[in-house]
Amino acid sequence: MTEQPPEYDAIIIGAGFAGMYMLTKLRERGFAAHVFEAGDDVGGTWYWNRYPGARCDVESLYYCYSFSEQLQQEWEWTERYPSQPEILRYARHVADRFDLRRDITFSTTVHEAAYDERHRCWRVRTAGGSTTARHLITAVGCLSATQTPDFPGIDDFRGESYHTGRWPHRDVDFGGKRVGVIGTGSSAIQAIPLIAQQARQVTVFQRTAQFSIPAWNRTLDPAEQAAVKADYARLRDEARHSRSGILQDQLPDNATELPRRQVESELHRRWGHGGTTFTSAFPDTLTDAAANEISAEFVRARIREIVDDPATADLLCPTDHPIGTKRICVDTDYYATYNRDNVDLVSVREQPISRITDGGVQVGDRAFAFDVLVFATGYDAMTGPLNRIDIRGADGSLLRDKWAAGPRSYLGLAGAGFPNMFTITGPGSPSVLSNMIVSIEQHVEWIAEHLEHLRDRGLTRTEADPGAEDEWVAHVNEVAGETLYPQAASWYMGANIPGKPRIFLPYIGGVGTYREICREVADEGYRGFHLAR
Repeated sequence: MTEQPPEYDAIIIGAGFAGMYMLTKLRERGFAAHVFEAGDDVGGTWYWNRYPGARCDVESLYYCYSFSEQLQQEWEWTERYPSQPEILRYARHVADRFDLRRDITFSTTVHEAAYDERHRCWRVRTAGGSTTARHLITAVGCLSATQTPDFPGIDDFRGESYHTGRWPHRDVDFGGKRVGVIGTGSSAIQAIPLIAQQARQVTVFQRTAQFSIPAWNRTLDPAEQAAVKADYARLRDEARHSRSGILQDQLPDNATELPRRQVESELHRRWGHGGTTFTSAFPDTLTDAAANEISAEFVRARIREIVDDPATADLLCPTDHPIGTKRICVDTDYYATYNRDNVDLVSVREQPISRITDGGVQVGDRAFAFDVLVFATGYDAMTGPLNRIDIRGADGSLLRDKWAAGPRSYLGLAGAGFPNMFTITGPGSPSVLSNMIVSIEQHVEWIAEHLEHLRDRGLTRTEADPGAEDEWVAHVNEVAGETLYPQAASWYMGANIPGKPRIFLPYIGGVGTYREICREVADEGYRGFHLAR
């Protein structure tokens, strides 16, 4: 009796920028692929993150695909940093332009995926049934598994409550309301200024102060946009071979070796320009504690200049981690918002929130009454989205069990024991330390080439070698250990999730370096992979 072949060459989980491009690339190469998406439209992160002020911290002219010259030229961005609605419009435009929706099943969550060794395929289960594919490709995003602390009494609150990562698909009216915001990470820093413009009172509960650099967002000059588009080929190539996938100029000399006046001048220039490249001014900022402290104290001085109340300014000045070792934030009027009469800051570092009550928040013997609670408490980053799916490898082992002591992968792309499975921007790759679009395109193109290599040679199975995986994990940890990053209790380290292993999750060796490593692996017949018929 002839065995039935899998229904698809590949199943892709997620229809954000990674999933859409993966579908496009596989179609282009003649593969039959299908996407399952939990939301009811494309967009991924930008479908879910609709909180007030949601905006990308990569400039719009570079936070977009480069694979289609016509697409690059036809889309017009309106602002320096794109807002969530504009990014979502762009994602929908791409889906329409390349007719992607016909191969996407929306409003469908993948619950289980198991590798069937006998039939050399993946069996994927959703609420709608089971589907098979030769390959499984995860495009679930690095920041998509929302995290809400397990506060006692959290279900007792009688007012409105929202998480910034799962914002309603409608406007939320804060007018005349007392709002409590829990958390001061990137989403809070973007949302708080806008919430404060509407609400009667805003109380922000801060555990850890964050470094934030002004965005100086503005309307894009048509001439500037035209000039970039005319030079896209060179600019894109430069970004692909840079450290972070973001164009940035870095002085050749270390901060500790230059006259203080020159260092201060450069930091003032960077502050005036705005954006995340502030920390890339000097080669030693993220490797030398003394150099890092120069940039950190510069930002703390700006905070003290902006915030009128000295006690509030002190609370807002980060002192427990080197600048840049937690995700650097980009803001519009965040610090200045604390000068408003209707905004208060409460530190919960020494005395944490003890419980959520039916009417608000309890901190020690202090009770705060609210009409609305906003949980800006972040995500179970990088591993969380995958660990929430029941993924079983060749011997039935769960991926989350394999990763119990920290994620293990080869190149952040594949893992021993999980044949024919690829993780776009998975742990162990540059991902969140880069312009995600640059990293997504590199991963998608590499995976598509790998699948073509298998098809052209009649191969049906590919799996990372355990030894190659061990070497890569050691390399990722070694490179991270040469920097200041592990000193911060950050989500890069999994520190925001109780019980999560403290492992540096992304690869910090640089986008360009990583690209060359992946290229060498492919050129050597996919070194570190077992390929079989």
